[in-house]
Amino acid sequence: PEVISGRTHKATVVDLSPWVEYEFRVVASNSVGIGEPSRPSALLKTKAAVPVVAPTNISGGGGSRSELVITWEPVSEELQNGEGFGYIVMFRPLGSTTWTKAVVASVESSKYIYRNESITPLSPFEVKVGVYNNEGEGTLSSISIVYSGEDEPQMAPAGASALSVSAAAVEVSWLPIPWNRHTGRVLGYEVRGW
Repeated sequence: PEVISGRTHKATVVDLSPWVEYEFRVVASNSVGIGEPSRPSALLKTKAAVPVVAPTNISGGGGSRSELVITWEPVSEELQNGEGFGYIVMFRPLGSTTWTKAVVASVESSKYIYRNESITPLSPFEVKVGVYNNEGEGTLSSISIVYSGEDEPQMAPAGASALSVSAAAVEVSWLPIPWNRHTGRVLGYEVRGW
């Protein structure tokens, strides 16, 4: 964008994005105004570099018992900075010092599911997601807390009673199952009769 002296016939263009194709034009100017631009140069791709933008919106949760589901917003192609792009998923139980690391090689991926029978239902995990390409590993996201999948309810509702309200209807009532940190919230009940 800087004005270059009329006696100079080359310039270095800086602050370009890595691994992006560019074309260039040159425009001459004087005290009267600006002339027509040159024809575009041939397309030129900048060199690859380690990616510097980490995925955003790290979250997850849900899934089945013994699963940790981790999701993120994928990094756009223009920010991947080179070939061989993928994601690095790191997680550990809250309070632990040891990270588990997984590599997700698909560019389009936005989810990783870790399955392990030793995972306690609704356990909090510290999670961060990073990026890599053929040039090396890039930036990691900040840490997010994600909970493992819930378990099925471990107790039956108590206090079930039935009251006849008509010749064709019975009203059934019960005490709700209390929320439990290990099994999660109850989404509904099923009433069976025989």
